[in-house]
Amino acid sequence: MNEFKVKGLTCANCTRELQEEIQKLPQGNSASLSYNTGKLRLESNVDINKVKKILSSDGAFIEEDHEEGDNHTHHHGSINWILILSISTVFFIAAFILEQWINEYISIGLFLAATVLSGYQTFIKGLKNLIKFKFNIETLMTIALIGALSIGEWKEGALVAILFGLNEYLEGLGMQKARKSMEKLLEIAPKEATVLENGEERIVKISLLKENDIVLVRSGEKIPSDGIVREGKSSVNEAAITGESMPVEKFINEPVYGGSINNEGVLKVTITKAYEDSSLAKILHLVEEAQETKTPTELFINKFAKYYTPLIMIIAAFVMVAPPLLFNGSWGDWFYQGLAVLIVGCPCALVLASPIAIVSGITKNARNGILIKGGVFLEQLGKISTIAFDKTGTLTKGEPYVEEYIAYDSRFLQLAASIEKSSSHPIAKAVLRKAEGLTLIEPDEMTTISGSGIVAKINGDTYYLGNEAHVSNTTFDDTVKEDLKKYKDRGMTLVILANKEKIFGIMGVSDEIREESKEVIQKLSSVGINHTIMLTGDHESTAQKVAKKIGVTSYFAGLLPDEKVEKIKEIAQTQKVAMIGDGINDAPALVTADLGIAMGKGTDSAIETADIVLMQNHLSKLPAAIKSAKKVNFIIKLNITLALSLKLIALLLTIPGLLTLWIAILSDMGATILVTLISLTVLYDKE
Repeated sequence: MNEFKVKGLTCANCTRELQEEIQKLPQGNSASLSYNTGKLRLESNVDINKVKKILSSDGAFIEEDHEEGDNHTHHHGSINWILILSISTVFFIAAFILEQWINEYISIGLFLAATVLSGYQTFIKGLKNLIKFKFNIETLMTIALIGALSIGEWKEGALVAILFGLNEYLEGLGMQKARKSMEKLLEIAPKEATVLENGEERIVKISLLKENDIVLVRSGEKIPSDGIVREGKSSVNEAAITGESMPVEKFINEPVYGGSINNEGVLKVTITKAYEDSSLAKILHLVEEAQETKTPTELFINKFAKYYTPLIMIIAAFVMVAPPLLFNGSWGDWFYQGLAVLIVGCPCALVLASPIAIVSGITKNARNGILIKGGVFLEQLGKISTIAFDKTGTLTKGEPYVEEYIAYDSRFLQLAASIEKSSSHPIAKAVLRKAEGLTLIEPDEMTTISGSGIVAKINGDTYYLGNEAHVSNTTFDDTVKEDLKKYKDRGMTLVILANKEKIFGIMGVSDEIREESKEVIQKLSSVGINHTIMLTGDHESTAQKVAKKIGVTSYFAGLLPDEKVEKIKEIAQTQKVAMIGDGINDAPALVTADLGIAMGKGTDSAIETADIVLMQNHLSKLPAAIKSAKKVNFIIKLNITLALSLKLIALLLTIPGLLTLWIAILSDMGATILVTLISLTVLYDKE
């Protein structure tokens, strides 16, 4: 599948029609042309010259590789078009003045000149469509212009042509603004990398980077692809991947992401993935694809617009013929009213109701570290009423920490850490973090008992560190028994240090709750999430403790992965439910839910599993994403209401015979401008 950048697309409806024409070509049935992204995808065996001819019929063209940025000579959004509209406006004003005080025929000439200048492209396209019996916006405008000039409405014909041209320009400008915002986001991808080979530096294109290449990243430069720090230390801005504006300190053997910026110092990085396989490349590809997916609302509008234009033509014909035939109305007056109905029927604002808002919503969230894989998922996010959370790695950090400890001997923490210091077990790391700063002792001997604990000799004495069974040969007094029960009742994992004579101390180890979890649950309630559920495989006491601390409305403990799926199915029968998990062991539940949301921080599995990925590995930005999704849904409904209401008001003016051509075009133009401006507020909304 080949991909091309297309310039000069004038409207969403016209783009849809161009796509349909291209799909009629041999082998062109899979072709797609996106108004949102300005991209055309074709099979390699489609005749590109025929495609170019179809595009040129609407003033669009394929941008060649050497062209940069916007072309300033084409019809849509160009300097020349502004100039043409300006000259047409001057002609119109001059003609208006001359008509009043000097010469009617000179004014007619100027009105015609203004009409031809601003309306010739629409007129030519409309005539071609008329010959093919293809009824779209250009066809409607062409019939209206011919009709207006044929009955001597020179002034109104010129005004219609100028306002329609301005309307198309403004429509394109709104979409261009949304596209530019997206393109700016996509520019974060680095273009080149400095590769080190045999001690020499060599600049290569990013596409030529290979796994295990060593690259040099100086202060202020972008890290070219995912890798591991080989030499150096620095703070790195990972906002491009995670949305987190605070820099992250990086040391030797720590991972870095392509597209993140080295703030200071020099790093040597061993590349672990070619750029096209990197987290950044996948994110950018998915963001681009996301713009092209159609929501159910968009699909409905597109289908509606297809039948809407012919319907308007039937209504216009009825307005022209029925009153004179049935009620002895003036043929001239009602012919004029029918022409105005044609103009009211332009579907621009209606077709534009959704795409700008959708692209703005996806862009805004991508900037914020939330990857939404398509407009359909953005729309769905705004409809969610229930969120189910996996516990481990989602509401908690997924790593143990020592929540509390009781020392019956002052040496307890030092001895426990000394025994654990050579272990790679997660609980051992938690013990070492708790004992940070203490002087540790080197054990004489160490034996690990699988699933139980460690037996160690320190200075000739034997110690047992592990669970309750591991120290069962030591006598527990009443105080120890009471403390053990207290920790167990609170859902903690026990780590006990003892010798054969006594207990030195007890640690209560837990999975640390994320700092933001409680606040996120509260904020979710404020954005309309009525039910928050925690699903976990942990036992009841642990689940109850976490649920109580963070404030979820309900929880289910002791669930296996297939039981989580069944629970999601059960909830989904009555509510729109999203599932949030780590994207690996929760994959079945993520797929089963109405919406799957993965905790990511750039991991491949998370990106590939879910509909939405929280690229920063915490939840704090989820309420803002839901709020923006709800706003996008509201704006789309508002846009549709405004577009149809303004047209309906204009059409109702035909009943008393008050509809004029300029009122008709202003109603369509007003709807387009309102729809565009309202949609763009999503980009600039401050959370």
